[in-house]
Parts: sequence; structure tokens; C-alpha cells
Amino acid sequence: MDFAFTEEQQAAAEAARAVFGGVSADGVPSPALVPGAVAEDLDRPLWGRLADADLLSLLLPVERGGAGLGPIALCLVLREAGRVLARVPLLETSAAAFVLGAYGGGATGPLLDAIGRGELVVTAAAQGRTGHDLPELAVTARQDSDGHWILDGQQSAVPWAPTADRILLPAHAGDGRTVLALVPPGRPGATLEDQVSTNGERYARVTLDAVRAGQDEVITADGAWARLRELLTVGTCALALGVGEAAARMTGDYTSKREQFGFPLATFQAVAVQCADRYIDLRAMEATLLQAAWRVETAPAHEEAGALPVAADIAVAKVWASEGVRRVVQTAQHLHGGFGADTEYALHRYHAWAKQLELSLGPAAAHEEALGDLLAAHPLT
Repeated sequence: MDFAFTEEQQAAAEAARAVFGGVSADGVPSPALVPGAVAEDLDRPLWGRLADADLLSLLLPVERGGAGLGPIALCLVLREAGRVLARVPLLETSAAAFVLGAYGGGATGPLLDAIGRGELVVTAAAQGRTGHDLPELAVTARQDSDGHWILDGQQSAVPWAPTADRILLPAHAGDGRTVLALVPPGRPGATLEDQVSTNGERYARVTLDAVRAGQDEVITADGAWARLRELLTVGTCALALGVGEAAARMTGDYTSKREQFGFPLATFQAVAVQCADRYIDLRAMEATLLQAAWRVETAPAHEEAGALPVAADIAVAKVWASEGVRRVVQTAQHLHGGFGADTEYALHRYHAWAKQLELSLGPAAAHEEALGDLLAAHPLT
């Protein structure tokens, strides 16, 4: 078995490190010091640099000028983004671009070109009305006599919605299908109510009241919503890994320099044991993330008889990402002592991002229950 990344995947990761290398995690006000969002817009200069480095076209088809890569490459790039708390909708736009390219048909060509150039920002709604219900049931879609789609419902906690050019959202059609609608936030009948995430970013509750969408704005192909959901999930796990790794590195640097009783904190056994435990968390997060991303990228080509479905690997990755990133930042705060709460030090920002990602992924217990159901329904042979 070959566990090495391809040259193209390694090149994507190297390009991401080069772009994100100049990004400062504390380039905006602290979410602990402002009552609302830390900024009104995404990091546009960084967005431009991502476009110039061809990282926005990473998942676009080759015929549209993209690299034609998949979830593994995206996760490697998002890992770098998480390390610097990059304030860009790279996950949402990339996932939407992949789905549009794979399922959207020829009419999406100009949109894909604009995404690759950084001229079109696309976000995705995947939290439903409350974050606890199925996202695909939060909005209904029906066709009128002219063939247009009419959308009604509400999606909450839509990231970057106030500054996005398009919102890709799932909707429940009358025949039981789940379709994906790509609508501008300013479309008549669409209203946005500002929300602020735990890490201080601008979110929105999007309400659709008889919003009309053309046939070329709705993807009806089977599997489109499932693929979008998978990409958003593994991408969130990748961001969590990057956040955790950065917090762990900050902790290692601090405990190596901070002294107590004339010795660096890192030389104390209790400190070393806690750091070792968090290192295990991070390696488990990495292994389960890459396993899930590989399953998403290669399914159904590498499906084996009797093997668990892709959802099982995704559930395992979510368990480790959700609990792992929380444990890592909590230990980081503990080992930093009072210094970790200093708003002039970046660690508290990583704590806020970790909590936001944990909330987005959902509780580990729910994923463990889902995994148990899959094990019961698919006995291994």
C-alpha cells in the first residue's frame, strides 16, 4: 500500500504554505474584545493571493482551467489555512465549485471560471434551521408552470453569507429528492439576518420566501447534496487539525522557554505527559481525516464487498476532530496558565476557532451513535 501523497497534492500543500505563511492570526480585533463580528468582510487580499496561486481552482475540472484534484488536496490546503486562522471561505467555495463542476452541467462553466479567478465567492448552507435538524428539510423546492423553482424555508448559521455572491443550499423537492439551489443573497424574497459565530465571523440566517430560481440554478443530479455534505465535513475536520496543530506548537514553544524553579516547564513530567496525550490526539485526527478524505475521493471505485460505507469513516473523523481539537486547546490554555487568556496573545483566538469548529461538527456522542448504527446494519465480513 502506498500512503504517500501525489506530486500534485504535495504541490498544493506547498503552495498553501507559501500563501498562508504571511498571514497573521491576530490581524483583526479579538473576538473577546468586540461585541459583534471582528470584521465586515472576508480577507480580500488573501483571497486574491489564493486565486493567483491557483488554489481557488484546485478542485475545478481541468477543462475549466483547474487542477482537477479532490478532497485530499483540499484537506491539505485547509490544514494550512487552519494553522493561521485564515478568514476566507476557502472550504465553502471549493466544495461548491467541486459540486458545480461534477453535477452542474455546462451552464455552470462561466461560474466556475469566475470562482477560479477569485471573482465569485460562493458559500454553502448546511446547518438547517436550528443546527439540530436535517439541512435538506429546512427549505422546500417546487416547480411552477414555467419550470422555475420556488424556494421557501430557512437556513441558519450560513458562513460568509453577508459577503458572498452566491449561496448553495439544499432543498427538499416534492418527490422526495434533495436538490441544490445556487441563489444570490440579494434575490427578491431572500432576507439575511446577521449572526456572529463563536470565533467572531459574520454569519447569517437566510430566509427564503417564494424565491425564484432558474432551472440552470438548481442541481437535481443524484448524489450532489451527499457529495457537498461530505466535502464540507472533511474540510471542517481539516481546519480543526490545523487549528490544533498550531495551538500545540505554541504550547511547545512556550513551555520550552517558560521556567519554574529554574527549569523549563517542558521538562516536568506532568507537562510532558499532557503534551504527549495531545500529540496522540493530533495524529489520530490526521489519520482519520485522511482516511475519510481518501474514501470520499475514491468512492465508489475502491468500495469492497462488506466494507462499511463512507459515512462510517466520516463519523470516525468527526469524533476525533470534534473532541480532539477541544482537548488540544484546553490543554494549551492550561499549560500557558494566565498568559493563555491574554488578549494580546493569539492562543485565545485558537480556542474560539476550536469551539466554533467543534460546534459545527456536532457532539462526538452523536457521531459515535451513528457509527454504531452503521456497524449494526453492515456486519463486517
